[in-house]
Amino acid sequence: MDEDESGRGRPTGQARTRSTVILLGVAVVCWAVDQLTKAIVVARLDPADPVRLLGGLLTLRLVRNPGAAFSLGEDYTIVFTLLSAAVLAFVLIFLMRRVAHTGWAVALGLLSAGILGNLTDRVLRPPSPLHGHVVDFLQLPYWAIFNVADMCVVTAAVMIMVLSVVKNITLDGEPAGQPASRATSQPAVPPGEPAQGER
Repeated sequence: MDEDESGRGRPTGQARTRSTVILLGVAVVCWAVDQLTKAIVVARLDPADPVRLLGGLLTLRLVRNPGAAFSLGEDYTIVFTLLSAAVLAFVLIFLMRRVAHTGWAVALGLLSAGILGNLTDRVLRPPSPLHGHVVDFLQLPYWAIFNVADMCVVTAAVMIMVLSVVKNITLDGEPAGQPASRATSQPAVPPGEPAQGER
């Protein structure tokens, strides 16, 4: 970081560029993994014949979900499509250019990948554009069926909570609430000695 005239740390252009590369890299890789796993599952997994792994701890069960993450809101496909597009645009247009912290870059990259992964399904998959059903295939005991994109969104949410609430770090890596300038304090004056300027 550079320091401004007040002495406060300021993210450099290099730090922002590095964070942008990380954010986009995480987003692209995780989106690709999400789409690849969905393509494999659709091609090879029979919805009527789920595959149980790890002694039943994980089940591969193909379902097509018209709703949001974890099969919520199945009657509002178009609403979730438009909301997802709006959130993704907000992250990439307004937040990405402010990020200068690796943790935030990873978190927003995961969030972007998760949103884009399910948005891709809603736009391109049957039954129709903007009303497409999301491919879900991962099931844990007593838990809704989900996919890699859902995992990205949940992981991003946890990271955002840790960064913003627990660690209190802003997008540019500075502690939240840090004053704009450092206080200029005078050296401590021994008892009985006049303060500077009073002599």
